[in-house]
Amino acid sequence: MTHGYEQSERSPWELRWVGLDVEQLQRTESTFALSNGHIGLRGTLEEGEPRGLPGTYLNGFYESYQLPYAEAGYGYPEDGQTVVNVTDGKIIRLLVEDEPLDMRYGQATAHERVLDFRSGTLRRTTEWSSPTGRRVRVRTERLVSFTQRAVVAIRYEVEPLDGEIQLVVQSDLLANEPIESATGDPRVAAALESPLVGEFAMAEDYRAVLVHRTRESGLRMAAAMDHRLETSDGLRTRIDSEDDLARLTAAVDVPKGEKLTLIKYVGYGWSAQRSAPALRAQVEAALDGALQTGWEGLLAEQRQFLDEFWESADVQIDGDPELQQAVRFALFHVLQAGARGESRAIPGKGLTGPGYDGHAFWDTESFVLQVLTYTMPEAARDALRWRHATLDKARERAAQLGLRGAAFPWRSINGAECSAYWPAGTAAFHVSADIADAVARYVAATADQDFERHYGTEILLETARLWISLGHHGKHGGFRIDGVTGPDEYSAIADNNVYTNLMAQRNLREAAESCERHPDIAESFEVDADEIAEWRRAADEMVIPYDDLLEVHPQAERFTQHVDWDFENTPAEHYPLLLNYPYFDLYRKQVIKQADLVLAMHLRGDAFTPEQKARNFAYYEERTVRDSSLSAGTQAVLAAEVGHLDLAYDYLAEAAFTDLHDVHNNVRNGLHMASLAGAWLATVAGLGGMRDHDGSLSFAPRLPRGLDRVSFRLIFLGTHFSVEITPEEAKYQLLSGEELDIRHHGEKVTVSESATAMPIPEAPSLPEPSQPPGRAPARRRRD
Repeated sequence: MTHGYEQSERSPWELRWVGLDVEQLQRTESTFALSNGHIGLRGTLEEGEPRGLPGTYLNGFYESYQLPYAEAGYGYPEDGQTVVNVTDGKIIRLLVEDEPLDMRYGQATAHERVLDFRSGTLRRTTEWSSPTGRRVRVRTERLVSFTQRAVVAIRYEVEPLDGEIQLVVQSDLLANEPIESATGDPRVAAALESPLVGEFAMAEDYRAVLVHRTRESGLRMAAAMDHRLETSDGLRTRIDSEDDLARLTAAVDVPKGEKLTLIKYVGYGWSAQRSAPALRAQVEAALDGALQTGWEGLLAEQRQFLDEFWESADVQIDGDPELQQAVRFALFHVLQAGARGESRAIPGKGLTGPGYDGHAFWDTESFVLQVLTYTMPEAARDALRWRHATLDKARERAAQLGLRGAAFPWRSINGAECSAYWPAGTAAFHVSADIADAVARYVAATADQDFERHYGTEILLETARLWISLGHHGKHGGFRIDGVTGPDEYSAIADNNVYTNLMAQRNLREAAESCERHPDIAESFEVDADEIAEWRRAADEMVIPYDDLLEVHPQAERFTQHVDWDFENTPAEHYPLLLNYPYFDLYRKQVIKQADLVLAMHLRGDAFTPEQKARNFAYYEERTVRDSSLSAGTQAVLAAEVGHLDLAYDYLAEAAFTDLHDVHNNVRNGLHMASLAGAWLATVAGLGGMRDHDGSLSFAPRLPRGLDRVSFRLIFLGTHFSVEITPEEAKYQLLSGEELDIRHHGEKVTVSESATAMPIPEAPSLPEPSQPPGRAPARRRRD
């Protein structure tokens, strides 16, 4: 049987894998993961084996471990945090006349799995012959509910294909599932060795509950399951439980032409404070609600939720069916990561795998929240409320570093810094400005004054205080921010990183304006007119380095004076560079892991002239190796803006296919949420030219060769509208809400119910930029 993602007639609304390749299981378990932002299920087979890397995750549920250092230092974080594979409720084993259905034995004459972006379910169809020749067809469908966030449901159907067969199904809750650690860090592996301690187990009728707590972090979680069975007469069942396992067993003889159908409902919950009885009550209540709704009801709710999402967020791409599928795949997974997080983080891998130990980074605010702000703003609000909930930890971290205000962490699950490598972690202060930028963007896009008063203003003022205490007015003039690490992880501890300084500048100005809009909130935090004036003075005097000789902005002060990396003599097998060269060598040369100055030209494009953008882009193209999945989406945005439309198309494709093509060979550990968001950004901010620099929206759309039409939908100030781009013109049309003023290539346009068509000017004609040898993106086909 052939295997792989289906190549013929790619469906724009689903991802289909035909056949079984055991070597690819870890990869497909990530791409077929289901989540609602609260619960995440990797796409393992229901039978539990064969498997690659099983995983069931609860957002914010982690185990702690000590961070040892060869040489201790003041201010080093003491504790690490890693996501825990919690009780697995996906497992439904099948025995066909005592032969367990295992895809490695017998013969699978047909097998396919389908991730459906409209139904929000993972479907599977398998036809299997046992080693003794008995044939069955198994159909399954599973969902993680968007509407009932504590609920997972699975429909498991078995049909005999050659006469009556005795079938036995075993439906499990399994804790402390034995897995090989996906990390090379022995500290993390030790923390994940049987991390759950059993506290309660019960089983009765078709229902079971297990309650566990973690050994070190002291978090408590509960999982519960209940079932509905549909089959012929003669069904026998039993249910048992112990500390780490609860199992319902059902046996029945099924005649040919009939089926055994098992519907399994699973409820999850966790808390740092609530008791085992309280959590048991919570998950049993979730089960009761799911049973009341029923399988068909949950399917209908899921479909309605997704219909509403796609009505506000869909992207259509004509001329490249594979890219169309990939962009919708990306949007679906971004939605899954953030839909029901509800004041929890959005991890860098979402809830699709254990990569990055389940930590959240600045990726959330700078990439994922841009998508959610304009497509599902309530999810962006929830994610920013999580940052607000961690402000006390950010204040403590700033104080520990001798600073005022709030220093948000480089990587964390609960809000405390847990990066042991301080040059990339502690020194990456831009994280605080990135969060402030997301706050300002959300407030401008929604006019959510309640959020600003209760959450936003406090985040903005505390991050503004950080910059004032971190920077200084130098004797040579200007406000300087020295000794920091920008987004590029091949540079560290630099003075006046342009990205950091420009984002801090916006942070300071937004804080001043927010405090003036809400003087009572400002007063409650002892912000006075003098402090606001101090913020504005620092912003106005912010040092933005510029190299007059090369006529480009250095990534940071003196960066353009460093020696260039020897790209010509760097073998292809030595990428990514961080695995083959010492950081001290990377840090002192002109080589860039991911967009840094180029990202500044996207998020703070108002600080650069068009000529500067073109020169800067060409300069940094020659030095950026894209060893990070964060980079391609941003490079697509700027390539499109300066006129390199075919290159923008290439980078858009790279961002969109990062996971589907496993570009970085690490999808086994989970999907890259920022790159998936980058596919949307490359389409909407790149080809669509969307910018929001002044709190209003502008567009400068252009299409590359090879694409016939691109359209997308957005929400701004409660108005839903669409943008449709063809090579010759762009159309803007109101879908619902009030009329809206935008700009098209600098010209004011009012978006109304009657579509407004605007001509698209020719792109500037510039020399094609070059990339380091061997590091150009794969070329997308051209007409």
